[in-house]
Amino acid sequence: MTDPPALREADAAPDPVAQFRSWFVEAEGCEAEPAAMTLATATRQGAPSARMVLLRGFDERGFVFFTNYHSRKASELAENPHAALVLYWNKLARQVRIEGRIEAVSPAESDAYFRHRPRGSQLSAWASPQSEVIPSREFLDERIGQLAEQFPGEVPRPPFWGGYRVVPEVIEFWQGGENRLHDRLVYRRTVTGWLRARLGP
Repeated sequence: MTDPPALREADAAPDPVAQFRSWFVEAEGCEAEPAAMTLATATRQGAPSARMVLLRGFDERGFVFFTNYHSRKASELAENPHAALVLYWNKLARQVRIEGRIEAVSPAESDAYFRHRPRGSQLSAWASPQSEVIPSREFLDERIGQLAEQFPGEVPRPPFWGGYRVVPEVIEFWQGGENRLHDRLVYRRTVTGWLRARLGP
């Protein structure tokens, strides 16, 4: 494998969302799951937790994922509406770190995304009491069967399921380098726009 090209300021977009879009398109061409990302949350007291979720959309407003509003992550976001994301693309030797505040996406956005999910995933959203103790796997299988009968046609979005948007305040682009001289460009939101700087590896 050849060494990755250096990440030069002259080659990076002035807007971090545009830069992210460029990298994400490249990742889609070579990574098995380019949308996989670590989501880190914390309680009101600052105790952290992290898990993998999927990036389901992004634009100038922020980065969107979907979940059960009764889950542990949702409970922590209600207490402390800030989060961090990390996307890592091994074949490209790249990662992107995103930090920002959290907001719920609109019900219309959640409805639109839910309608395009596979039917099995729609039923699973209803069936799983996410993050709660359940008696067995059979409990879930029985719930799926019951829900398939309850919703023989279109499956509505559960009222306890929907999207969140991470509104970025900081976005860092990390490009792996030879001899561990990695390139790190960080964008920080200011009142006048994005301010870009280089960090030591």
